[in-house]
Amino acid sequence: AASPSGPASPPAPARLAAATPAAAQVKADELGQIPVIMYHRIMVKPQQSLDRSTKELHDELTRLAKDGYVPITAADFVKGWIDVPAGKHPVVLTFDDSTPGHFGLDAQGNPKPDTAVGVIEQVARENPGFRPVATFYLNKDLFGMTGLQAAAGLKWLTQHGYEIANHTLSHPDLSHLSKDQVYKEIGGMEDEIVKMTGTHTTTFAYPFGVAPHKAAWAEKKDGSYAFQGIFLAGWRPSVSPFDGKFDRWAIDRVRSEGKVKEDDCKQFCSTAWLDYLDKHPDERYTSDGDPNTVTFPNMLEDRLGKPYRAWARVY
Repeated sequence: AASPSGPASPPAPARLAAATPAAAQVKADELGQIPVIMYHRIMVKPQQSLDRSTKELHDELTRLAKDGYVPITAADFVKGWIDVPAGKHPVVLTFDDSTPGHFGLDAQGNPKPDTAVGVIEQVARENPGFRPVATFYLNKDLFGMTGLQAAAGLKWLTQHGYEIANHTLSHPDLSHLSKDQVYKEIGGMEDEIVKMTGTHTTTFAYPFGVAPHKAAWAEKKDGSYAFQGIFLAGWRPSVSPFDGKFDRWAIDRVRSEGKVKEDDCKQFCSTAWLDYLDKHPDERYTSDGDPNTVTFPNMLEDRLGKPYRAWARVY
């Protein structure tokens, strides 16, 4: 849906418009939950609980593809531009810390196969309709690249539909930093990204999922950065950006689950949540196929965020 704050926003109608028969047929529900999956290191052989092997990543992405999920960037998610086919479900793939296992280019300028991007591209080839899209939250290490190599890598990612986003220079706990220190960490990373890409980032993810003493310090700094959404660490899917309860400054994510189990993964990691949404399809975001409308069953009207009434369609 278009931005509700723009000057071209139409007036909110007293009565919501009817959905198309096609949207009703696929049981579109654009007020449903969206998994925003959080990954850390991708490795051939995982070493820590948050690590995922390339095989685990391949298996999880293949599951998503078979279950009808289509990746979108975090930027499109926070903008409310959810352009996936009718009957399909958006998913946001996020990778924190810009480690070498996320991305690298071989001598021919192609993504290295044993990296997150290599696996995403492979799954997309194997599953037509699964979009090779993800968001990378960068620290200063930049996938282990430096100089011209780093600039070329970021250029490849942005040219191929991946989102580059901010995760601070050195991944500190922002709650322990002063205002100026927060500005230096986030603004310094933003400066590095702009220097190499020529563009500012749209979204930010808190290191450790922890906000600074005043959350506003992370949201915007005049002349340096101005985000449209901020992501937390993971434990549950996000509500729809069109839901009245959606908070763009505290967006939930889900941790990916691997073979090295965390104690709470049986309830809060990706496998558990994907199983839950499979069993409760009425709670999952299902697209009407039109990014310019927000379709849902009429019984859910009270959940719709007021700015989106003009785009709402019900059945």
